[in-house]
Amino acid sequence: MEKSTIPADESGLAWRLVSEERLPRWRRLLHRMPEVAMRGISRPMADMLASTLAARPWDAVVFDSICAGWALEAVRRHCARTVHPPKVVYLAHNHEVTAARRIADESRGVRRIMKELDFLKVVRLERSLIAASDLVTSNTPDDCRRFVADAHGTPVAFLPPGYGGHRVASRTIDESVPRRAVVVGSFNWPPKRVALERFLATAASRLAEAGVDLQFVGEIDPDYLAGLRRRYPSVTFVGRVEDVLPYMAAARLALVIDLLGGFKLKGLDYVFNRVPILAMRVALPGMPLKDGHGIGLFDSHEELTTAIVRLVDDFETLNRRQVAAFEACSVRFDWDRIGRHLLEHMRRAGQRRQRGRAAATLANAGGLSAPTAGRGVPTSSTASAAVHPAAGR
Repeated sequence: MEKSTIPADESGLAWRLVSEERLPRWRRLLHRMPEVAMRGISRPMADMLASTLAARPWDAVVFDSICAGWALEAVRRHCARTVHPPKVVYLAHNHEVTAARRIADESRGVRRIMKELDFLKVVRLERSLIAASDLVTSNTPDDCRRFVADAHGTPVAFLPPGYGGHRVASRTIDESVPRRAVVVGSFNWPPKRVALERFLATAASRLAEAGVDLQFVGEIDPDYLAGLRRRYPSVTFVGRVEDVLPYMAAARLALVIDLLGGFKLKGLDYVFNRVPILAMRVALPGMPLKDGHGIGLFDSHEELTTAIVRLVDDFETLNRRQVAAFEACSVRFDWDRIGRHLLEHMRRAGQRRQRGRAAATLANAGGLSAPTAGRGVPTSSTASAAVHPAAGR
């Protein structure tokens, strides 16, 4: 049952919280939804969605990543029986087909079979989300190009995330800061664990020999975390913490070791807390940072490890890069600015739908057969219903 309805905040945003009901593993394997969209599947969630959609006319329904794909069929039914159906917007966090393909490729044995099956489910769901949408947004240029190839004319907009967290006004990195490289983030998603394992195999002993402390801060499954601590005693695994800011303040370098693209919010945390970044070249698309100026980018974990040892005591370079990165990102990731861009893209999507519907009406009036490009005109209100995942990655 529904747990609570939080009163609308000053912006008018209201949250409705629903208890999670996790499906048993055998049902998840047999379900048509991919693993990434499973956590929203429950009767309380379905009831909450139905009552919310029926509560009032909505201008838009926003799917916040593929994790919210569990709601697609219910939204489709609502649009089909509504005189003035809402626009449907898919805010993609990744090009999920690409991510699922790489996950399957990295798997072995029985797990490979399961991930191949999950890949097919991801393909089906992501294509269905795109087909049902009036607008798709993506947070990296590379993923935008992939979505355009899949979209068959559905507009695709580049929309990076905003940043509303802590900003350090100024910082000087010197000998008082520990000789430490920090990695902030969770490591429960399989592709992140693949990158973690490969990086540790390359870097742990080399950094220990160089006297560089390697620290990981963020949520990791307890059993997996215990195994890492046994295998890599020279590495500090902090686990989940309430506040990551002190850990970033106590590091000379921040690392992004990921082997997949997709926007990394931790990149913004690093930039605005003025920790200079060393990253894999594929790992931070969509950020306006130049290699060798505001960031260091590398093609292998071996190169990345070498750069850590080379730069950890180079205070001039470290301070120059953290300043350059902060200045490059200071305006671009403003939430108000990004919100205005999203609303403008949604307005244009509504105009395209109206033109398509008018063209179809004229064609049918003339005795011609034409597809209906839109599902109706948007309402005049400014409300939108956002479908959020039960938990993100």
